Amino acid sequence: MAKTVLVINSGSSSIKYQLVDLETGEGLASGLVEKIGEPTDGHYKHEYNGEKHELEEPIHDHEQGLKRVLGFFEQYGPKLSEAGIVAVGHRVVQGGYIFPKPALVTDKTINQVKDLAVLAPLHNGPEAKGAEVMRQLLPDVPQVFVFDSSFFFQLPAEASTYALNKDIAEQYHIRRYGAHGTSHEYVGSVVPEIIGKPAEGLKQIVLHIGNGASASAQISGKPIDTSMGLTPLEGLMMGGRTGDIDPAAVFHLIRNAHMSVDELDTLFNKRSGLTGMCGHADMREVHKLVAAGDKDAKLALDVYVHRIIKYVGDFTAQMGGVDVITFTAGVGENDEIVRKMVCDRLAPFGVKLDEEKNNTRSKQPRVISTPDSSVVIAVVPTNEELAIARKSATIAAEGKDSYGNEFTR
Repeated sequence: MAKTVLVINSGSSSIKYQLVDLETGEGLASGLVEKIGEPTDGHYKHEYNGEKHELEEPIHDHEQGLKRVLGFFEQYGPKLSEAGIVAVGHRVVQGGYIFPKPALVTDKTINQVKDLAVLAPLHNGPEAKGAEVMRQLLPDVPQVFVFDSSFFFQLPAEASTYALNKDIAEQYHIRRYGAHGTSHEYVGSVVPEIIGKPAEGLKQIVLHIGNGASASAQISGKPIDTSMGLTPLEGLMMGGRTGDIDPAAVFHLIRNAHMSVDELDTLFNKRSGLTGMCGHADMREVHKLVAAGDKDAKLALDVYVHRIIKYVGDFTAQMGGVDVITFTAGVGENDEIVRKMVCDRLAPFGVKLDEEKNNTRSKQPRVISTPDSSVVIAVVPTNEELAIARKSATIAAEGKDSYGNEFTR
């Protein structure tokens, strides 16, 4: 019998899930639950064996949504009782100062994840709730928290520390935690084989760019720096987030626009970035506007690329060079225009893009630079679900985590 892990990603009003085959790494079934707790009807989508099943109904809470999801597996397949499920892995954005490694889902860890919502208010609460519900629905299956921030917990102190008053930073646990760590770790681990170079000593930059966007610098697979900080707001420009911005902009808006903390939070995290500059978070729509001569969209695209180049230069200097730059996530994997704009800006440093390879759509990992390029340019589809599944399966097999928590039926 195959061994599988059900990976759950719970958002404030949505749930994404995928059943992962540990042997092949493939997603056997996947789905989406949308508009949880909203006044309009919610939407379910379950895909298995080439078939898509959809349903619309009011979804009052995560418990109702997840019960329906388990019903879909029973009705449309594959039946979890026959799928060899060994664990349920829950993606959590922020493990903070408590979780440098994955953890079993227990009453204690659920409460700790909830407490860490102060560092990720949009994510940790719903993620803890999803785990709480699934633990009740599948009590005989080990449940595991896998944290996006864990990979970057290894950052050198000089990269993780803010130049903030030491006492305040320590009291309120303010440091650079990073995010998208599961993706950066996975992509960085497969790059050496793809480009045919040993992992030891390899200097690489991973660009996880999509609606959320972050960059990382890695040497020998270990993180040296990342663009996100205390929260996912810092760093690159994103679909709705500002990315880097002078913190004094907050003081200015409080004093002059009389904005509240919640208003500023929404402005910086949801109403800025591409959305705030040109009205669209979807880069495909931005390209359409640019092609039609829209100046706001052109500026938004230019700022987006400018920020990427800024971090590439920063990380290259920190590592004393770079061997490979890898694009991943929604924009990185699918947007040949953005990839070309970035590489064109790096051309004076000997970066050479193979135009034909860059313009070829593929879901396979690939090199898109020419053989004589000074830096290898690669595209690697991320697979956070597989990474979460593998980590969850390891904890489940051991029956305990590194914090002393044990799984009991």
